[in-house]
Amino acid sequence: MDSAGNSELKLRGCSQIALVTGNSATSLRELRDQLKVVPTSSIYQHFWGRLLLPHFAEPEYNNDFASWAFHSLQDKTLAERLSAVNPLDFDSPESLRQELIELVEARLEEREVLSWRQADHPFFFQFAQMVVFDANLRIDDPAKLSDALKHVPEGTIYYHFIDARRRNADHSDDFSNWLRDQGPKWREKADAVSKLDPYFSTLNGIRHRLIATLEH
Repeated sequence: MDSAGNSELKLRGCSQIALVTGNSATSLRELRDQLKVVPTSSIYQHFWGRLLLPHFAEPEYNNDFASWAFHSLQDKTLAERLSAVNPLDFDSPESLRQELIELVEARLEEREVLSWRQADHPFFFQFAQMVVFDANLRIDDPAKLSDALKHVPEGTIYYHFIDARRRNADHSDDFSNWLRDQGPKWREKADAVSKLDPYFSTLNGIRHRLIATLEH
């Protein structure tokens, strides 16, 4: 979205190219050590990146760390703990990193045998190169936003409702910001949109919740 105060919302779309950082882990101890040094962009990717990746079934766990703990380490307990982590609950990427490290260290203390158990498959840390493009859609009336969201690609939902929280200084999404700028009549809708939690959902699920909130 362009700068705050604009009456027109310019929708954009995005896709991503996943790249490897060069960091990897083959045991839980190595995962702990790598979590201490990888860039926060990689941690972000392993929580949110899967939303933009095509898949045939819903993931069993909500982030790549949890999936790896379950499928490669066969540690369901740790997988469930990692899967319960909501990145939106943390005020900075570093605080999220520290939470992950503490969860892994607590599990290592519970079961020392896990320290050097070799995973069936290594965990390769990734980050994403975001490709942003103009969706060729302009919204000049807040009442038209819900209808527009019915037809935009999922990348538009991701860019404006999820990635915006990383771009905007107040960690808010573009839709609620724009609605709030449209005057007092739309502030209640803006507040309702901003309270929607996009985690534990799919992009299509987020789309339907946004539409329902706007049309309620």
